[in-house]
Amino acid sequence: MKQDIAQIKALLDDRVAHYNQPNFIPHDPVSIPHRFTKKQDIEISGFFAAILAWGQRKTIINNCLRLMDLMDNAPHEFILQHQEQDLPRFLGFKHRTFNDTDLLYLFHWFRWYYEQHDSLETAFTGIRNEVRTQKERLEHFHDLVFSLEEAPHRTRKHISTPARKSACKRLNMYLRWMVRPADGGVDFGLWHTMQPADLVCPCDVHVERVARRLGLITRKGMDWQTAEELTDHLRAFDPQDPVKYDYALFGLGVEEKF
Repeated sequence: MKQDIAQIKALLDDRVAHYNQPNFIPHDPVSIPHRFTKKQDIEISGFFAAILAWGQRKTIINNCLRLMDLMDNAPHEFILQHQEQDLPRFLGFKHRTFNDTDLLYLFHWFRWYYEQHDSLETAFTGIRNEVRTQKERLEHFHDLVFSLEEAPHRTRKHISTPARKSACKRLNMYLRWMVRPADGGVDFGLWHTMQPADLVCPCDVHVERVARRLGLITRKGMDWQTAEELTDHLRAFDPQDPVKYDYALFGLGVEEKF
C-alpha cells in the first residue's frame, strides 16, 4: 500500500508540473481573468468565469468573452459606474440556465459590495477574518450574496453552498485561482487571508472519475463531504498545497482520458 501511495504521488506530482504552466491557460476559463491586471477586474471577471464554468470549455470562454465585451472590458469600472441605460444590452444574455435575471442581480450585488469594500476576499472571510473554515466561508459568501431584498430566488442555484451539501466545484475553483500562488503562472495568489492549505479541491466529473480510480475517493455520490475526503487524501501528498493536484486530476481526466 505504501508503494501504491508513493506511485500515486509520483504520478500526480509529474502531472502537476506538466499542467500547471502558462500553456494551460488559453483553453481554460481561467484565461478570462488573465486578460486583466487590476485586482478588482481579476476578481470580478474570474468570478463570472467560474460561475459560468459548466459545459464545453470553448462555449464557456466564448460566453465570458462576450460578457466582458458588454462590460466594456473594464468590469470593476462598469460595476461601479454603470447607469440604468447601460443595462438593456445584457437582456437576453444566457449560458445554459444562467440568464439575464441572474446577471443583473449580481451586477447590483457587486455594486453594493464594492462601494463598501476594496476586495471580494472579505466576502468570504468576513471583515475581521472571523470566518475560519472553508465550509463556513462558502456558506458566509452565499448568505451575503443573497442578503439584499432584491435577490431573486432562482439565482441561488448558481451560487452553491455546503449548506445544501453541494461540492461547490465552481466556487472552489475560483478560490484556487485567487489564493494559490502564481507558481506556474496559472493561479493568481491575490488573496492572502486564506492559505492554500485551507482550500478544498474542485470536483468536476473528470476529477471525480480519476480520483475514484486512484482510490482517493471512496464515498458514494459527489457532495461537500466527498470533496473534503478527496482533499484530505491530497493533503497526505502536500499538506500546505493539496489543491495543486487539481491540475493533475483534471489533466489526467480531460487530456489523457485516464
